[in-house]
Amino acid sequence: MSDEELNLARTLLKGRSHREVPDDEVLAESRALFEAWMNGEVRMERPKVYDHYAMVIAALLRRVNELETRLAALEAERQS
Repeated sequence: MSDEELNLARTLLKGRSHREVPDDEVLAESRALFEAWMNGEVRMERPKVYDHYAMVIAALLRRVNELETRLAALEAERQS
């Protein structure tokens, strides 16, 4: 394990704007980082919602909205 503490947002952004990072990449890379952190393989800075989790929360909210829309369409199709 490295003594360096990772900043989740900076690690996900890789120098890009948050608008340039696809939700699938945010979710996949954050999951890998959280797993590594929980396994003691990496250290992460103390979380701050505006810094670390905002990208992950936004991606998850967009994904939930997408799934709700798809579910509503399937339910409507089923009832017709």
